[in-house]
Amino acid sequence: MERKTVNDKTFIGLGYDYPIWTIIFPILSVAVALALHFVPSSIMLWLGLPLLALLLVNVFASVHHAETIALKIGNPYGSFVLAISVTIVEVAIILAVLLNSTDEVVTIARDTVFATIMIVLNGIIGFALLVGGLKFHKQEFKAPGATAALSTLATIAVLTLVLPDFTIAIPGPIYSPPQLIMVALVSIVLYVIFLMVQMISHRDDFTDIIAEETHHEPPTKRGFITACVLLPITLIAVILLAESLSPMIELTINNAGLPIAMVGVVIAIMVLLPEGTAAIRAALNNRLQTSINLALGSALASICLTIPTVAMLTLFLDKPLALGLAGEHIVLLLLSLFVATITLAMGRTTILQGAIHIVIFIVYLTIVSIP
Repeated sequence: MERKTVNDKTFIGLGYDYPIWTIIFPILSVAVALALHFVPSSIMLWLGLPLLALLLVNVFASVHHAETIALKIGNPYGSFVLAISVTIVEVAIILAVLLNSTDEVVTIARDTVFATIMIVLNGIIGFALLVGGLKFHKQEFKAPGATAALSTLATIAVLTLVLPDFTIAIPGPIYSPPQLIMVALVSIVLYVIFLMVQMISHRDDFTDIIAEETHHEPPTKRGFITACVLLPITLIAVILLAESLSPMIELTINNAGLPIAMVGVVIAIMVLLPEGTAAIRAALNNRLQTSINLALGSALASICLTIPTVAMLTLFLDKPLALGLAGEHIVLLLLSLFVATITLAMGRTTILQGAIHIVIFIVYLTIVSIP
């Protein structure tokens, strides 16, 4: 049987097929990121677009390596590896922006996590349902797995992004330190329990309905080892590049006259672009369960791991962490969770559900750009 490769340009020298760009760019990016510390700030402004392109290439490379590992170990473990890899990238960029920011109140974590949830629930899932519905007319998946992920996401989202607006220990959308620690611990505990359900006790609820043999051929042992080695290198490259780019991203948003919340949207889009592409591609291959696992897994990992990490850092830096959303954003969040619950509870979808989610996504982008 003919061997399939992800990219025509493969690394033949190792004796097996592996895209050469996923090997060269991460190593090159680490060297470039280290060299940037010796570049004058006046020149850095001219390097913004090339560095952004290099960052995106490394984000795609990191997801490729994670996807290679995922194909080898199988679902649902593969979805977890992808989600964790994407979350590490997201946390790295958030921390880079946070450490370079002079703002008294930290809002970048809230804006990025909220953007991630809205992009996942309405953008990625919406487009996946729409293109899948156009191609297959109707698609099916296992509702118990999807609703389990969604109920966990809804609980943490409301506790993290809505409840802080109504507490009185500290006025405003801010938790007091004990409350913040409580929410951080609850987020981690719920995420661990969800992973146990997904990977051990109810694993079948998260596997595709269609036959496993229709999936991609697993990578070779050498390809798997290569991915395991290159994934951490690629993540380090992303972290270093994000640290260099964070001031330029914030400056560009300010110069464009857009709200500072757009920084979170930009970060979320950059981080979710490759995984969103993978989710939509899975829907086009009639693997809607994999598509939903990837999307909801990313949102869950984002909120359950990003918030505790940023919370601990802000407590250490003695900076208040604003988590509560504005009123219009709360309305959009609750609407998204409500519609997603109806969509995923049925176990089958058509283009109508996809269109509804996309409409909510367009409204979200409009409101966040023009409050």
